[in-house]
Amino acid sequence: MSASKDRARTILSLIKEKYSISKLVERQKPKPDTPFPPSIRSTKKISLSALENYWRILLQQTEADETDKNLIADPETCDNLEVFQNNIENCIGTVKVPLGIIGPLRINGIFAQGDYYIPLATTEATLVASYGRGAKLISACGGCTTALLNDGISRTPAFAFQTLTEAGLFTEWLNDSFDALKEVAEATTRFGKLVDIRTHMEGNHVYLICEYFTGDASGQNMSTIATEALCHFIAEHTPFAPEYWLLESNFSGDKKAAAASFFTVRGKKATAEVLIPNELIEKYLHTDVDTMYRSWRMAALGGVMSGTIGVHFHYANGLTALYLATGQDAACASESSVGITRTEIRDGNLYASVTLPNIMAGTVGGGTKLPTQSAGLKILGLQGEGKVHAFAEVCAATCLAGELSLIGAMCAGHFAGAHQKLARGHNGKK
Repeated sequence: MSASKDRARTILSLIKEKYSISKLVERQKPKPDTPFPPSIRSTKKISLSALENYWRILLQQTEADETDKNLIADPETCDNLEVFQNNIENCIGTVKVPLGIIGPLRINGIFAQGDYYIPLATTEATLVASYGRGAKLISACGGCTTALLNDGISRTPAFAFQTLTEAGLFTEWLNDSFDALKEVAEATTRFGKLVDIRTHMEGNHVYLICEYFTGDASGQNMSTIATEALCHFIAEHTPFAPEYWLLESNFSGDKKAAAASFFTVRGKKATAEVLIPNELIEKYLHTDVDTMYRSWRMAALGGVMSGTIGVHFHYANGLTALYLATGQDAACASESSVGITRTEIRDGNLYASVTLPNIMAGTVGGGTKLPTQSAGLKILGLQGEGKVHAFAEVCAATCLAGELSLIGAMCAGHFAGAHQKLARGHNGKK
């Protein structure tokens, strides 16, 4: 029997132990005649009365009790509901995620310059400790060098035609109409700039890669609104009328890891590097240059064989924690966590670098204005206008710290032990 068949039979046997076939069939039937519990009526308007109505349903219909309500809809949250007005719908309160701090992390960048304390919000034990160790190592080397390499955000609408001939003629018209399209798009925003429109034909479909510069904002809503205006203008003015069009064709890589990251930009592209003497690797990571390099090389090949987009260990850990702490769209960690970690041996020292082509982040707008998230940006000294490029370089430096610490833990045989000690609170079995 093949391994896949064996696994399938194992799952099936588990199901059959719990349900008979007839019972399973009954459980999986649609049940349109079964009465529904009270519906959650959607509202954007945040109010204490709406919150109480939601909790009345939850206390009656779910396992949540008054203690849970008091934790989520705590007095401070209820007294300040208006601050969440443009960030949430159907608000029932707030959740608290533990917030840790690491640093100082010394960064010698084009925009990020100095010693930074990095706030990281996570529920995963060992994460903050590991990134903190990497930060100490980098700082002991005099800091890492960082650079912003590119900046932009894309939105990719698509237009469908009857024939590829019409699609081709439409593409020619579009290329000749850039100035008018730029004016229409930029009329929707004070800060956004339409930088370029590239086209990609697939049969009788034309995909538009609309690239924007969005200032210090992450720019997702900004680019969406501008692109919608642009598409309406196209539909009304092109002599080659499309059969239909789609505002976002899933060609931009929005909130997903995509190979396109490496030949375009969506957000900020940033890189960080450091040269580490062997004695500092021995002191902070308890291993050596040769072992670090061999381990990175083996893991890089493993990543290639598994089909990962990019080659790195765990960018998502640091980025998600930093995003939560500073009011970024946490779902963007999925696309931001694409990149390359690389090491070399140079004159007995370890050269290490990270390059992240898709850092989706902002220092204004979105969740950055919420009270605790704003405080996270203040800890970094990167709240407000003129700070987003430095923030992108900080993201790269933070990922570099995490990569070095994790590789070191693997090399020194500390990886499992650290999780056992810090996540389980003891050295024995859970």
